[in-house]
Amino acid sequence: MYDEILVPTDGSPEAEAAVEHAVDIAATYGARIHALYVVDTSPYATLDATETVVEDLEDEGEDAVEYVTTAAADAGVEARSTITNGNVHEAITTYARANDIDLIVMGTHGRRGLGRVLVGSVTERVVRTADVPVLTVRSG
Repeated sequence: MYDEILVPTDGSPEAEAAVEHAVDIAATYGARIHALYVVDTSPYATLDATETVVEDLEDEGEDAVEYVTTAAADAGVEARSTITNGNVHEAITTYARANDIDLIVMGTHGRRGLGRVLVGSVTERVVRTADVPVLTVRSG
């Protein structure tokens, strides 16, 4: 049923909660985990220090995907990691299509009302645009 499971991560507690679920599902089905960190460079496009900012974000990404791959390895699950740049929700859905992903597992903040409207949600955008099922996981 599930052979390839994508876990987009930003290193947040919400993303870490999703990792637990993804690893459990992967272990059950014998699936491989794909850890993906997307450096959203658009807010920094006009800054002079763009290269430094992107490098810092890529370092954060290394830590975030390492958390996923370590959790997978501890459970005996095969994992691979990728760090890429771009629009976050588009990069996630593009990666899913390009890598024959069967399931996307993502954390969510669970915002409601005005907070959700003002902040928006990468997870919500992925749910609306992905070609495969998306499991959303709230932390806590």
